[in-house]
Parts: sequence; structure tokens; C-alpha cells
Amino acid sequence: MQVPFMDLKSMHRPLKDEILAAWEEILDSAYFVGGKHVEAFEQEFAVACDTKYAVAVHSGTDALRLALLALGVKPGDEVITVPNTFIATTEAITQAGAKPVFVDIDPQTYNMDVTKIESAVTPNTVGVLPVHLYGQPADMDPILDIAKKKNLWVLEDACQAHLAEYKGRKAGSLGNAAAFSFYPGKNLGSCGEGGAVTTNDPKLDQKVKMLRDHGQAQKYYHDMEGYNARLSALQCAALRIKLRHLPSWTEKRRKNAYKYTKYLKGITGIKTPFVPTWANPVWHLYVILVENRDTIQSRLSEMGISTGLHYPIPLHFQKAYSYLKIDNHKHDKETYTVTESCAKRLLSLPMFPELTEEQISYVSECLNEILLTKNADHALIKTV
Repeated sequence: MQVPFMDLKSMHRPLKDEILAAWEEILDSAYFVGGKHVEAFEQEFAVACDTKYAVAVHSGTDALRLALLALGVKPGDEVITVPNTFIATTEAITQAGAKPVFVDIDPQTYNMDVTKIESAVTPNTVGVLPVHLYGQPADMDPILDIAKKKNLWVLEDACQAHLAEYKGRKAGSLGNAAAFSFYPGKNLGSCGEGGAVTTNDPKLDQKVKMLRDHGQAQKYYHDMEGYNARLSALQCAALRIKLRHLPSWTEKRRKNAYKYTKYLKGITGIKTPFVPTWANPVWHLYVILVENRDTIQSRLSEMGISTGLHYPIPLHFQKAYSYLKIDNHKHDKETYTVTESCAKRLLSLPMFPELTEEQISYVSECLNEILLTKNADHALIKTV
């Protein structure tokens, strides 16, 4: 049996005619930038996130960067985040002129370890950027409490967390602002690049709107230098259609995650995802922890199962951030032992709404076979 890591063709096939009809309307009107589809999507996505405002931008990276700039980030500032994330999180920080300061992750959730935050705060710290990794929200109340105590803002990296909930509150509505990605593989993906900033602050909303459009308050009146970070009407039209399906897709992901956990339960050598009582994740990824991860991944591939690695090289080990080890004593590699340990063992299994129980059962059976085979290295069956 072949099990793909994701199946975008199956997702788009039933929506094809509706999306093409919307695009034909835009082609006929030639209204490619701005207009009713952009405005309507922003309003609908804000409602979905329980926020007052949403600003559509060109990518999730743009969403992070423009939100940081709107929050007033400037050279010399420090922003606390985690090294177990995609580089876009820290690219946005440095491109806004600030410096990322890493704190380690919680060994259960793989999200920011809230007990590490206060010790990372310096006189230059201006904000905290937690990542809702794999679609599970970070523990936000302690983060918000520390931010209030230290007079810091909080920007959520919700790029993998569309409709995720923390204590009944939606990801994207918890901090001062949040950034979402609509990269095609995301739970809500565009037919290309896309992103959005959500906020309840009207000033942040207006500033992000100006920053995405060359700093214009109105046409040809530039209050500041900005960027060309607008999201096209074509993408917004497709996203409006897909947003209507997002709740049902999310429930299918949750059911698939439950089935994975049921089938994998009791297999020695696998740690399944931990979900705190306060979290309702959306399972952008289903990530297990195993010893000898690379060997297991290779064997799964031989059995027709595609998997992913999120993320095999922590950001503090990336060449792009080698300067941080010299520039700031807090960026010593020994500080992030949980991140480093997890990076060697985390393995992302196939996860998408159309995944069948037969496929989930097959993946689980293959993992069991690999871990129990007589020819396997004894290290493969260590309890993690």
C-alpha cells in the first residue's frame, strides 16, 4: 500500500469547479488586486479566529514580519522564541531588525517551555513569539502573564494552527496579534503562497494594512516605507471557498489523530503526541518520537509510506545563526537540550483529512513490524 504524507489532489478535486468559477469571475472583471474577495476573506477569516480584524498578506513569513514591524520592533530589540520551528519565525525577527533569543521547549508538548521565559528577559526584550507547533497551542496564559508583568507584547506564530483552541479560545485571538500561513500544505492552504495577520487592535490592523501596501495611508500618500505584500484576489477567492470546509476538515484530522493514537498504543518504542487538557489541537502534523528515527523513516519509505521531519536541525545549529553563539552567551548549545534530543527522534506521520482508517492501520502495522523485527537493531525497541 502507498500512503502519501499529504494528498492535495484529493482535497482540491471536489472544489475544482467552484474555484475555477470564482477565478473566471475575477478574470472577467480584471480586479486582481484588492476588491471584494480580499475584503470578504479578511472578514470571514477574522470571524473564524474570533478576532475583530484580519489582514491578508502574501505569505506567513510576511505576516510575521509585518506584525513585528507594526508592533514597533526596531534594531537592538530582542524577541524570545523557540529553536524548534521553521526558520520563517526567526527570519521575520531578524528582518524586522531584532535579535531572536531562544528558550528551550517542553518535552511533552514540544512547544515553548514557559518556565524558561523570565530568565531569558533582558532590558532589550520587547516581546515573546510562541509557536503553536504542529497545530497544538502553546501554554498561553503563563506567557501572557509574564508579558504583562514585564511589559512585553505577545505575537502568536499560528502558521500551523488554524482553528486550534486554548482553553476554548481560538489561536490567533490570544496575543496582541498573530500570524497565519496559507502555504498549500497548511490546514487552510491557498493555491500558492498566502498569509494573514489577526488582531483585536485597530491600530495594529491599520498599520499592517499600510505596511503590506508600500506604507500607503491612501493611494500615493506614503506615511512610511512599506512592502509589496498584498495577497491577490485569486488566492483570496480560493481561500474563501476552502474556509467553509475548514471546520469539517479539522474534525477529520482530529478523528485521524485519535485513530493513530489508538492503533499505536502499546507499541514499545513509540511516544505518541501528548495533548494537555487545555488544548484542542488541529493536527497539522501527527508527530511521534522514536529512537533510530532515520532508520525507521527509511524502512517506512521502503514499505510505501511517506513521512516528514519537523524539524531535524534546530535553529541554533543553523549556519545562519552561528553569530548568536558569539554575540549572546544565552545561545550556548547546552541551553537547548530538549530541543536537540527531540530533533533527533521526532517523526511526522502521514496526516490529511482524506487519510483512511485502512491507511492509518497500515502505517501502524508497519511501525510495529519494524520495531519488533528480529533483524532490527536492539536500539530500535528502546522505550522512549
